[in-house]
Order: sequence, then C-alpha cells, then structure tokens
Amino acid sequence: MPTSSKLARLIAAPAAALPLLFAAPVAVAAPPGSPPSASVGGDRLGLPGVQVDPLAGAPALPGDLTGQSWIVADATSGEVLAASNPHLRLAPASTLKILFADTVLPKFDRNAVHRVAPEEIQGIGAGSSLVGIKEDLDYRVEDLWRGVFLSSGNDAVHVLAHMNGGVQQTVAEMQSRAEALQARDTRVVSPDGYDSDGQVSSAYDLTLFARAGLRNPDFRSYCATRDAQFPGAVDKNTGQRGSFGIANTDRLLGKYPGLIGVKNGFTTNAGSTFVGAAERDGRTLLVTVMHPTTYQKVYDETAALLDWGFAAAGKVAPVGKLVEEGESAAPTPTGQAGGAAGVPAPPPHPSPTATDRSAPATARAADPAGDDGLGPVGWVVVGVVLTAGGAGAVLLLNRRRAAAR
Repeated sequence: MPTSSKLARLIAAPAAALPLLFAAPVAVAAPPGSPPSASVGGDRLGLPGVQVDPLAGAPALPGDLTGQSWIVADATSGEVLAASNPHLRLAPASTLKILFADTVLPKFDRNAVHRVAPEEIQGIGAGSSLVGIKEDLDYRVEDLWRGVFLSSGNDAVHVLAHMNGGVQQTVAEMQSRAEALQARDTRVVSPDGYDSDGQVSSAYDLTLFARAGLRNPDFRSYCATRDAQFPGAVDKNTGQRGSFGIANTDRLLGKYPGLIGVKNGFTTNAGSTFVGAAERDGRTLLVTVMHPTTYQKVYDETAALLDWGFAAAGKVAPVGKLVEEGESAAPTPTGQAGGAAGVPAPPPHPSPTATDRSAPATARAADPAGDDGLGPVGWVVVGVVLTAGGAGAVLLLNRRRAAAR
C-alpha cells in the first residue's frame, strides 16, 4: 500500500475529532510575570535581561535600576535603544488608562456636555483614585478627561465608559485596539487599570499605547496639563456651582526638563508603573518602567533612563523597534532595526487584521527504513494528530458531562 494511503488511514479517525478541539478555544489570560509567546519588535526584545548594543562613545546604562521591566525608545523612528524584559507580562495599574484614552478619546467632542447618571459612578473598585464626580450634574467631556489624566480618576473613566456603551463594551474595544496596535502582551479586564485577575500588559505594549496616544493633540494636551479647575457641587444657598483645583499626580511633570507626560500608576498588586515621554533637541523619547522596588524609584529610574537615552542617541545600535499597525510584528532581527519617521496617526478604531502565520511545509521523502514505510516524519505527524485527536475527544467528553449537570 502506498505510504500516503497508510498515513491517511492512520490519521483519519483521530483527525475527525480535531474540529471539536479547535471549534471553541478557551482564552486564558497569561498570569502576571509570564513571558510572551512571541517577540514583537525583534527577537532580542524577547530575551531575558538587559539588551543594549553600545557603539563607540556610548554612555553606560544607569547601574542601580530595579524595575522588573523597562524600555527606552525613540517615539519618531520607533527604534528601541535599550530594554530589559520589555515583554514581561505584569499588572499595569493606571497606565492602562493610556489605552483607554487611545480607544475612547477620539469618539466625543471635548466641548460636549454629559449629565452623570447614578449608575455611571457605581461599581468602582474599593480604594480607587477618584476625581470627585457627582451624580445628576453636568460635566464637559474635556473636564472628564482632565479627571482621567490628572487625578487618575476611576470615576471619570467609568462615566466615559458608560458614554461609550458601557464598561464591557469599552473593555472589548480596548482589547481590539490593543490587538490592532500589535500589543500582544495585553489582556484588558477593567478599563481603569484597577487590579483584576488576569489583567496584564508589558513595558513594550504600554509604550506602543503612549506612542499612538501622543499622535492625538488632545491626548498630548491632557497628559501635559499640570493643574486645572474641576467642576464641583452646587451651593444650596446661592445655587451657584463651584469648582476645585486638581493637580497631575505625575511627579516628573514640570520637574524633568522637556517632559511631555504621559501617565503614572500604582496599585497594591502592580506596585508602581510609569510611562514618560520627553523632548529634547528635536528628539522625543519614550521610557516605560514597571514594578521597581519602591514607589519613588519609578520616577527616579524613568528620569535616569531618559537622561541615558538622550546621551546615547546615535551612539547605540537599536536592539528592536516599536511596530506599526499593519507591519510584521516579529521582523527578522538585524541589530539595526529602525522605523519610518513622521508616520501618520492610525485611525481611532481600526479592525484588527488577521495575520497569516502559516508557512508552506517542506516535502521530504519518507525514510525507506522506517516501519510501514512511513519514515520518521510520517510517524511524527501521526503522533501529533493522535495526541490532538485524543485531546479533542477528552474535551468533548468533559463538555458533555458538564452539560449534563
């Protein structure tokens, strides 16, 4: 019997179970601290530890960095100048609000007025940072965004999420936006970054979000605002509505020369996280630091890495790149990765493009010495299919048992 016929007969029965295995895959979010399944932006970015490629005259990296994950990148070219575990999946805290803003901010006119319904400020996590929104009062959209960026107000996030169709709708759109940006380390559970099981991101992904957000003038303006007046309650005696001052919780804003923003975060689970952008001599750098040993170190280490990045520009070869929408997520590493300058801003809500990961199989002759004429390659195929088919059968049995309960 021809080898191909034997192989087909051996795999026919278990192969029939394969559709059952793949028909309804279960999405399981990676636990915090888990590595990515693939390296987006270059293979070196998936390697453990510090990645840097100094040339002659390059300054040494700061020696006292404690962040579990960090990255230094050029916002214009996308070149990654140095990084340490940039794809490590960690709890993002309020830096996830960058993705929230990148997803929702383009949808509403900043001068539009919205009356807050009671249910829009319910269900907010205990201990959340709040800007102080009150029910049954009117707020301009731009005031709500100042509450998000300056006070990191989860109440402002929830109101805007309800305006956007609800919290779950917004979470789904944020996940879609992350996928469109090729931010494959990110799993969104809450729109505000509040500690939630399975919610993770990475220094690389947060940097992608910040780069995309900064292309929106309103985003850039909000994250650079140091203080503002926020609408308050109505005085029962005068009938006049008051206001109160709010200040940006970003401790580098106004202190680090050239800092643009972007967003800080802190929760019990995530510790400290920070994404910062600064401009100097026509160059804009992005630095993200996640989970250093103390709260203040997230700012100290961001400032130190920004200093290093400006001093090292032109004196290091890039170790990877920030990918753009539509390009290959894992380019062949060359040690000289670059990006196109002046790339226009992406559309606010593009549909994720499916990437064909398949590759043509290389046909090889069967080993004539192998039993049944299948050869080692044929038996590897049989083993894989039998294993998958068995798993499919077990999965189907478990589903039927569960359905019967």
